[in-house]
Amino acid sequence: MFTHFVLRGLTALGLVGMSALPALAADGLDTGDTAWILSATALVLFMTLPGLALFYAGLVQSKNIISVLMHHFAIACLMSVLWVVAGYSLAFSGDGAWFGNLDNMFLGGIGVDSMSGTIPESLFAAFQMTFAIITPALVIGAYVERMKFAAVLIFSVLWMLFVYAPGPHWVWGGGIMAGWGVMDFAGGIVVHATAGTAALVCAVMVGKRRHFPQSQIPPHSPALTMIGASMLWVGWFGFNGGSALGAGGSAGMALLVTHIAAATASLVWMGIEWMRFGRPSLVGIVTGMVAGLATVTPASGFIGVPGGLILGLAGGFGCYVAVDIIRGKLKIDDSLDVFAVHGVGGIIGSLLVAFLALPSFGGLGLADGVSAGSQFMVQLASVAITVVWTLVVSVIILMIAKAVVGLRVDDQTEVDGLDLAEHGERGYPGN
Repeated sequence: MFTHFVLRGLTALGLVGMSALPALAADGLDTGDTAWILSATALVLFMTLPGLALFYAGLVQSKNIISVLMHHFAIACLMSVLWVVAGYSLAFSGDGAWFGNLDNMFLGGIGVDSMSGTIPESLFAAFQMTFAIITPALVIGAYVERMKFAAVLIFSVLWMLFVYAPGPHWVWGGGIMAGWGVMDFAGGIVVHATAGTAALVCAVMVGKRRHFPQSQIPPHSPALTMIGASMLWVGWFGFNGGSALGAGGSAGMALLVTHIAAATASLVWMGIEWMRFGRPSLVGIVTGMVAGLATVTPASGFIGVPGGLILGLAGGFGCYVAVDIIRGKLKIDDSLDVFAVHGVGGIIGSLLVAFLALPSFGGLGLADGVSAGSQFMVQLASVAITVVWTLVVSVIILMIAKAVVGLRVDDQTEVDGLDLAEHGERGYPGN
């Protein structure tokens, strides 16, 4: 993504860490870069199917596991088709400040020989497609166990077109934030701030589960959650390392700091739980891992190892506190803590990159003439605009879905579980 951004001539951001980027040949295919992005594309899809699907499935009650898995699979299919039809064009076509255009509908302008930097444009579009898949899939964690399947589909379709697609255009496709020189290497703003904000809106508008907050029903399978989380960790190497769009030093450092931040945040979360409750939990440590990954994502191509450690510490602690506030103090039933982990983590990383990119922290440096303070204000403005846009449009989309099919299943379906009522299947024999 970052390299594609440079190729569009956006020098405000392109000056950041140029020496660390692989050599570009706009008119020639690099087989090494292509091979890496082919692998990274598969890794990012692997994050959703089956990684995120299993991570979320283990956290719900056993009577809702099929529902959660169905949500992920259906969204992956829907977003893939939508991305080809209009999403890619809206994100990466045209030179408007706020919105792309429909010149590339159905990927009509992409042929076998079309290039995006040193890789085929078809591959770039596919890589970006996997981001468009996982972002609305992240939101699933906010409304599990109570939202109608039809409402999920309507919300996800409209949300991808009107909330997600503008984000890549603003940041990576030559839009308003690109002109400001925003730093978002792999999606702290584009992916995590949007998904987190939408999750909070969904949690409020769909309403609390019947048992919340009087009782906290434990996850039915921490083992499934750990397996899914491990897949997320591996897939995230494609998410962040692949965003260099080349097989070079930038990808290598992004991969390294991603791993360090995840490990650090996991230990922070585990330590807090151990001190607070007297024993560490498996669900806790893997949640810390996800917090670290979300936090390092926007900064991963701009920082060094010290920055990875700092973001792991900040993400682990900050997201843990956010869970306490959202779930404990505000009593908002963001069921699987999407805003507290992804939203807060992505925002923390998006703001701190302005400082951690400095050479004094082992980073690659800022653009010429740009101070940490001025870069921070660019980051803050970009985050604020993204959050407000996501909030407002998500509310409108949920109102549309409510008017068309209703948002929530009836009380008896929620008690019995969504698996049988919505899909006619059981996750476990005799359940």
